[in-house]
Amino acid sequence: MESLRLFSIIIALSAVLAFINVRFIKLPATIGLMVLALILSLGILLAGTVAPEMVNFLREVLVEVDFSEFLLDIMLGFLLFAGALHTDIKKLHQARLPIITFATLGTLISTFLIGTILFYILPFLYQEVAYIHCLLFGALISPTDPIAVLSILKKTGVSEEVETNITGESLFNDGVGVVVFLSILSIAKEGMAEVTTSEIGVLLLQEVGGGILLGVLLGYVGYKMMKAIDHYQTEVLISLALVMGGSAIAPLFHFSGPLAMVVAGLFIGNRGVEYAMSKITTDYIHKFWEMLDEIMNAILFVLIGLELVLVPFHRSYIYVGLLVIVLLLLVRWVSLMVPALLFKFKHRFPAKTLLIMTWGGLRGGISIALALSLTAAMERNLLVSLTYMVVLFSIIVQGLSLSKLVKALHPASKELEEELDLNGQTNAH
Repeated sequence: MESLRLFSIIIALSAVLAFINVRFIKLPATIGLMVLALILSLGILLAGTVAPEMVNFLREVLVEVDFSEFLLDIMLGFLLFAGALHTDIKKLHQARLPIITFATLGTLISTFLIGTILFYILPFLYQEVAYIHCLLFGALISPTDPIAVLSILKKTGVSEEVETNITGESLFNDGVGVVVFLSILSIAKEGMAEVTTSEIGVLLLQEVGGGILLGVLLGYVGYKMMKAIDHYQTEVLISLALVMGGSAIAPLFHFSGPLAMVVAGLFIGNRGVEYAMSKITTDYIHKFWEMLDEIMNAILFVLIGLELVLVPFHRSYIYVGLLVIVLLLLVRWVSLMVPALLFKFKHRFPAKTLLIMTWGGLRGGISIALALSLTAAMERNLLVSLTYMVVLFSIIVQGLSLSKLVKALHPASKELEEELDLNGQTNAH
């Protein structure tokens, strides 16, 4: 199937499901689209018992999409740039130490805790799985997904400080998580004896350091170009070129593309808006990226729902998956609490705040994309199934209940949420 035709089908399906959600179901956009796509997938699977060719057709389409490559190489850069573009760097700077600590130390703690516990419980519920493969699951499931977090968090009415920390952590820890995943993946492929500590250190420095430097360079070049002109059409095009060009350049030098897009987005969204853009240009750039963000999110969550057709499920997987969901929530809390105690963040993050950050640490498409990149020898079927169950629970259950949790723990946030809803209705009219 031609790429353009395939993309057209996905866009058309996303538009139809978005209409049904807005007109009849009225769930938050990302959750509603994914739920509808899930229902569609289940319907096709049921219909497949009568007409197997329908399921085979959908499987062929989804295999051709290559969800892992589509998200990591194409969509992720756009979504992270859009998220960072609307983030206030001054607020991030004030919370820089907790954000960096949670994104690095917290991700590492979570990776090894999940991997180790899973290694010991799997023989009782499924079968023995190599420790390195359990660590791979820990690495791919530990980072919170900025796409899911940003699309749901802004509608919860959570306090500004908590929102800044969750947003900042999710923007950076996926880059760290991908680097940790790639390091463990190289060990799984080549064996521990073939990979030295220095090689892992170089990979970490190259991916993270190179990604940040590339982001600064892209942001600065884009900023200087925008400052030299006052033509909003060209400036919007420059912002688009930063993402597409940067996403193409980063893999050539083994730099972290996600981190580069986050840094470039922060640069343009703050320094660019303040010193290089007119009010008209700022308005057009923000509206352009908001629209692109909505479209990309719609496509992504529809694809997550449809991927159910490709996910193998066995009864033993379900038992392990339910346990992993509980385990992941506990480990998420520990991975926040330990850095908070070690670096004395406890006064800034009381138990209620850490609980909101724990429940608000959503997993999404990035985890699924990383799981789908595994080979069959790495227990791919099991790990993909577990990842899918965690993501569904995370986005549907945690995403829908996060607002209620915030209101229960911080009643003052209810007034803020009502104010946000009122403003949204006013803007709509």
